[in-house]
Amino acid sequence: MFIQTEVTPNPATLKFVPGETVMAQGTAFYENIEEAANSPLAQRLFAVNGVSGAFFGSDFIAVTLTDQDWDDKKTDVLGAIMEHFTSGDPVVATETEEVPAAEESPENPEDAEIIAQIKELLEARVRPAVARDGGDITFHAYTEGTVYLRMQGACSGCPSSTATLKYGIQNLLKHYIPEVENVEAI
Repeated sequence: MFIQTEVTPNPATLKFVPGETVMAQGTAFYENIEEAANSPLAQRLFAVNGVSGAFFGSDFIAVTLTDQDWDDKKTDVLGAIMEHFTSGDPVVATETEEVPAAEESPENPEDAEIIAQIKELLEARVRPAVARDGGDITFHAYTEGTVYLRMQGACSGCPSSTATLKYGIQNLLKHYIPEVENVEAI
C-alpha cells in the first residue's frame, strides 16, 4: 500500500492519502483519544505519542501533532495508517448520533433563507477548497448578521485560518449575502 503524504498550511498537520476511500460519506474529527472511542483508525493514530488530532475526509486523513515535529513521528503515523487498512477494521465502527443544531429552527423565520444560502455557498465553494488542504469548515449558527463556523482538521489551529476566515470566507459570504456582516470561528 502506497500512502501519499502532503503538507498543509498548518505546520502541525500533515495530510495522508491512502489511495482508497476513508469516509464513504461525511467526515469525522477527533481531538483526543476519548472522542475516538468509535474509531479504530483514530485510536491507532492517538496511540502515536504526540498526536493531538485526527480528521477523516472522503479520501484523506489529516493528522495533527502537539509539537509540529514530524521528523520522528511521520513513520509512526504512516505505520498506524497502514496497519489499520490491512486489518480490515472499519474507520468508524459506529456512527455518532448528530444532535440537531439550533440553526435548523431559527428564531427569525427570515433567517431560514439566509442560512440556506450560507450552507449552499459553504458546500459549493468553501468546503472543497479547504478539503484540499486537509481540513473542513462546517456551519454552526447564524445570529444577527454573524455566521459561526467550526474549523476542523488542518484548519483547526492553523496560523493562516484567521486570514482564510476573515479575508476569504467572510468576503465571499458578504459578497453574495448582504445580510452577513461577520464570520467567527467557534
